[in-house]
Amino acid sequence: MTAPLVTFDDIRAAQARIAGQVDRTPVRHSRRLSELTGADVWLKFDNLHYTGSFKERGALNRLLQLTEDERRRGVVAASAGNHAQALAYHGGRLGVPVTIVMPEGTPFAKINGTRQHGAKVVIHGLDFSGSTEEARRLQVENGHVFVSAFDDPGIVAGQGVCGIEFMEDAPDLDALIIPIGGGGLIAGCAIAAKAMRPQIEVHGVEAAMYPSFTAKRQGDAPKCSGQTIAEGIAIKAVGDIPFALADGLIDEVFVCEEADFERGVSYLATMERTVVEGAGAGGLAVLLAHPERFKGKRVGLELTGGNIDARMLAVVLNRELVRERRLTVYRILSDDRPGILSAMAAVIGGVGGNIIDVVHNRLALDVPAKGAEFDIMVETRDSAHADEIGQALKDKGYALRMG
Repeated sequence: MTAPLVTFDDIRAAQARIAGQVDRTPVRHSRRLSELTGADVWLKFDNLHYTGSFKERGALNRLLQLTEDERRRGVVAASAGNHAQALAYHGGRLGVPVTIVMPEGTPFAKINGTRQHGAKVVIHGLDFSGSTEEARRLQVENGHVFVSAFDDPGIVAGQGVCGIEFMEDAPDLDALIIPIGGGGLIAGCAIAAKAMRPQIEVHGVEAAMYPSFTAKRQGDAPKCSGQTIAEGIAIKAVGDIPFALADGLIDEVFVCEEADFERGVSYLATMERTVVEGAGAGGLAVLLAHPERFKGKRVGLELTGGNIDARMLAVVLNRELVRERRLTVYRILSDDRPGILSAMAAVIGGVGGNIIDVVHNRLALDVPAKGAEFDIMVETRDSAHADEIGQALKDKGYALRMG
């Protein structure tokens, strides 16, 4: 039988190697999320790392394993941002030149963060696969050392330190839920967690648009495409090394929809007062989508990163308000005469609604020439309040149309 490429001893060695150079992030119990989901929820705040994600442990461990010649030649990597920032920061600290290839459409926060840490950034490829091809070309052309974001034993061992820290700080967990992109984090954490607490369940979560680990488990070709808020785990092919290490240790992999990730981001911001990116909310997405599966269990969620654009965060928070009908648009067909908008506003304000925006459309062809269509966005308390406002408008004779 072939020995595994990464063992628990390798992870312990990585922990010693990086000690004092990477923050040990906190593990805290969440009363609010426990009440919301029915599970006993514990959070590991890897979004609080200096570069904003868990990737620092693996990146630093791999850089510290370079030979002097390799350090001089520098490293190249393909990354959507978090691996990039981790390599850039620790490469700068250690005097190792770093080149990062990022796909088109990478969030500006991650591009700018990588450049600020001193790395050379190349934007190339429509997705991670295209960026990887370019990084491999630069490796050959310039003599760099290619450092995979996940398909590397040194990276996996470094990420496994997260699992050790989690189990040391919350030793009685029944389950861990860890996002899966290339698989490096879940592979390292599964090795560590199962070594320290053999009965623990380890679960993965993938975005529905990029279920590469699930497909490989089933022996299918992965069907991955599209824009996802969880771009940190938007990987078309899970790494061979992480898959071989993790497949036998993972109890179940959940595939979550975009709305689940969005709700996770929103609830962590509003209930825990912490900012996470889409992938970082993956664990909570699972609990929200499958509460019965984890009810009453002590569950650890790994908040993998917090590098989300402020604009995207605002969009997600507002979309959740729409789902909860705390932002509701009333489309009203009415006469176009002086004072009509004021009259409608009086009805809405009279039952406690707060008007946020008004769009006045006189050119819709299904509206009479002497009429107008009003889209009035209103802030409400909840769904029942939204219904109350709608009924008040109808009672005053206003015709509401489907939005």
